Amino acid sequence: MTAIAKESPSRPDLRALFLGFSSVGLSGFGGVLPFARRMLVEERQWMSAEEFNAQLGLCQFLPGPNVVNLAVLVGKRYQGLRGAVVAPVGLLAGPILVVLMLAMLYDHYGSLPLAQGMLRGIAAVGCGLLFAMAWRMGMALKDKPIFLPFTALTVTAIAFLRWPMPLVMVAGLILSGGIAYWRLGQK
Repeated sequence: MTAIAKESPSRPDLRALFLGFSSVGLSGFGGVLPFARRMLVEERQWMSAEEFNAQLGLCQFLPGPNVVNLAVLVGKRYQGLRGAVVAPVGLLAGPILVVLMLAMLYDHYGSLPLAQGMLRGIAAVGCGLLFAMAWRMGMALKDKPIFLPFTALTVTAIAFLRWPMPLVMVAGLILSGGIAYWRLGQK
């Protein structure tokens, strides 16, 4: 059995998957990945930090939203096909209802300065949460110093050089795969 396939201390049933991912889906606006990490790794301990990083890396190369892909993978891992359906439904059901209600409110009140100010504040909070999650993921790596150059290269390529994301992802995949292959040869 691989490290990814090891069982966690608690094996969630369908109800736990639905409720766990429902709490994640209703926790944030503009991105719930930090909440998913906290629920999966810190609160429920359904995954280790290393497993989360590995699974998220896979989900980033699959089509669709990363957190939905992650819900499918976690649901499948613990409850098979039914879990792969129940976990993303739990993740998305509440937010869909909330977004429909907010869309009606925004249609009516969205042009007010107070509403515009609130939206700018929410965007700043989302950026902070994303940075905090990325930092925690980096700290969970076994070889912490190795992730810093990758982070710097990625930020430079995207933010300063304005390279397209698919090119940066492929280059990162090739570079990280080459380093991993080289490091395995050293052992």
